[in-house]
Amino acid sequence: MPSVFLVSDTHFGHAGVCRFTRADGVTKLRPWTDPDEMDEAMVKAWNERVRPTDKVYHLGDVVINRKALPILDRLNGDKVLIRGNHDIFKDEDYSKYFRSLRGYHVMNGMILSHIPIHSESLGRFGVNIHGHLHANRVMRDVALCGRLDVIDTRYHCVCVEQTPDFAPILFEDVLKRITDEGGVVGFQNGNGSNPRC
Repeated sequence: MPSVFLVSDTHFGHAGVCRFTRADGVTKLRPWTDPDEMDEAMVKAWNERVRPTDKVYHLGDVVINRKALPILDRLNGDKVLIRGNHDIFKDEDYSKYFRSLRGYHVMNGMILSHIPIHSESLGRFGVNIHGHLHANRVMRDVALCGRLDVIDTRYHCVCVEQTPDFAPILFEDVLKRITDEGGVVGFQNGNGSNPRC
């Protein structure tokens, strides 16, 4: 039976992402200095993990420049793109490589998006699985919880900087991470707008 994987912010072809650093301003987000080297390593890691029949939801920012688009043809899986802020090319440029293009996707009572959705929009969704933040996480609202150093368990980031080997992560592993952090998987009663403090 095919597996389901999630991934975000691969930024194939992006030289700048090789220079991004963590909050300390020193530690690099990615171990590569050359985007071609990064792309090859990430394609290899992707294909070692994902079989051709597996489904992959890519939560946006797949490539940064048009010349990197053909890399997508080398990636295993039945791929769905949830467009991100850097996915700026025409639909037909992406539809060669993705079965479907979407703005968001609802799965198992959770909403998948590129940019984390506003907490007031969570509504019945237990968790927003998203990308966009690279190495960062959505933190609890200090006004409601009194602290800003605790992860808001209503959000889970699947950017490659937060997955093993900068590759897609199994959906089941994401669910385990969410519950291990104290998050609740599946549709929720109520409006879902108050963080669990």
